[in-house]
Amino acid sequence: MRAAHFPGRAPIDAYGNGGFRFAEMSHRGSIQCLPSGIHAWEPADTEALSLEDFAAALAEAGDIEILLIGTGRSLRPVPAALRARLREAGMAIETMATGAAVRTFNVLLAEDRAVAAVLIAVP
Repeated sequence: MRAAHFPGRAPIDAYGNGGFRFAEMSHRGSIQCLPSGIHAWEPADTEALSLEDFAAALAEAGDIEILLIGTGRSLRPVPAALRARLREAGMAIETMATGAAVRTFNVLLAEDRAVAAVLIAVP
């Protein structure tokens, strides 16, 4: 079975209830909005994000200027070593609650910026 993937860039229409709506579709669970499209994302531990959770974003880092990290219902810190590695790859990192990350992603996407987002689903 193929991993869930929407092959394009699209604004997020809604979030909550454990998922997201975009491009007239819905997805239950967390997502990554990358230059290659919107992908299902299952971090090993949403309370302690690790470098492995960002493998896909790092693989596309050359096409990402800003990486938004939506940490769920509230803002949670991202480990300093992880932030440093993502910055080394050339991405500006902004961490915020998922709702704020969705709104910021939509604005930057509308401005045609090289933005990507990893978003932890909220209940």
